[in-house]
Amino acid sequence: MLSPDGVRSEPARVGFVVNKAVGNAVLRNRVHRRLRAVLAARLPDLPPGSLTVVRALPSSASASYDELVADVDGALSRLSGRR
Repeated sequence: MLSPDGVRSEPARVGFVVNKAVGNAVLRNRVHRRLRAVLAARLPDLPPGSLTVVRALPSSASASYDELVADVDGALSRLSGRR
């Protein structure tokens, strides 16, 4: 992908790790879908070319959507402070 000034810029990418400690396949897929929805809304805010990996903890299976949003936003704000 080329930016307006002709420089090649890659889009930000996100990966997920949801292992068996989270729960059975149904729970893991639900957590993955919810996290994917949370990060999809934040993808334009991530730096171009960055790679973000989200690891779901077992407590994410019982977390509400709003709790997942708060956790992801908190993690992203801590990361942006490191730059």
